[in-house]
Amino acid sequence: MAALAGVSPMTVSRTLRDPGSVSKAMRDRVQAAVNDMGYVPNRLAGSLASQRSHVVGLIVPGLGDSLYAGMAQAIEGVLSEHGLYLLIAASHHDPATEEAAIAAFLAQRVCGLILHSTRHTDRAKILVQAAAVPTVEIGRLTQTPLDLCVSYSGFAAAKAMVMHLGGLGYRRIGFVSLPLRNNERSVERRRGYLAGLRELGLTALPNLMVEASPGFAGGVDAVVRLVQRDPAIDAIFFAADVMAVGALFECQRRGWAVPGQIAIASFDDVDLLSHVVPTITSLRIPREEIGRRSAAMVVSRLNGTFSGPRIIDLKFDVMTRESTTRAGGDIAP
Repeated sequence: MAALAGVSPMTVSRTLRDPGSVSKAMRDRVQAAVNDMGYVPNRLAGSLASQRSHVVGLIVPGLGDSLYAGMAQAIEGVLSEHGLYLLIAASHHDPATEEAAIAAFLAQRVCGLILHSTRHTDRAKILVQAAAVPTVEIGRLTQTPLDLCVSYSGFAAAKAMVMHLGGLGYRRIGFVSLPLRNNERSVERRRGYLAGLRELGLTALPNLMVEASPGFAGGVDAVVRLVQRDPAIDAIFFAADVMAVGALFECQRRGWAVPGQIAIASFDDVDLLSHVVPTITSLRIPREEIGRRSAAMVVSRLNGTFSGPRIIDLKFDVMTRESTTRAGGDIAP
């Protein structure tokens, strides 16, 4: 690094230890070398000769979503069997925040990384490559992982649900996603929705696609907006489970029969969907199995027993329930 920065090793050490003791020009030169090399200062006091801890870092979009809780628990269960521990951070769908978390984890010399996102900053990629620790991406199936990937295809899942609704006779199928910005999973799901419509020979209507905030309130807002835009809408596919439940409650409050007047389908099969009335048709994603397999991949890499494959597609299932039983009728907004 000193050679790359054109300074002495002592100057590099002093700059990293006490930036205020050197000029701005010197700090910039050293920082440029740090960025190019993907170097992260070792702040793990008393570390072993291996320079690695017994901790695996997991970065998920948020800590308030039950979907990630079950997956994290599955990861922790496998790691604990092998004397490893789990450290969790949230990216909030922001690549820069994920980069900061990766840097913080690597500064603590984690022995592995599990990343929910597959969209990373250039510097995050450099950091991961330079660290050379087992890294598994789990949020979506990618054919070009940083290292390893175990997930499912959000595109294929969304397309399958639209095809399922079309097979039941629905023709004016709306789609509700979380905000698309910085959310590759939402973008992928909408691509699957559009592909399903094309295969059914249906026209994609902009007024039948909306973005909504997560949670019950987002589903309430989305279903009202879609019905106001097109009272003839006969099905809505929600790309998030809690939004679908919020929409169901709002339909019931307004007297819009589900599925008699409008069908509701969801992405992610949380337990709540099979207990509301009517029960909600959904895509079941094997999140706990994704967690277990990702942890097992990290462990096998650390033990030197990994034999592949590097990319694992765990698929999905369409869970057909009462909310999409075919029936006719338009809605009076």
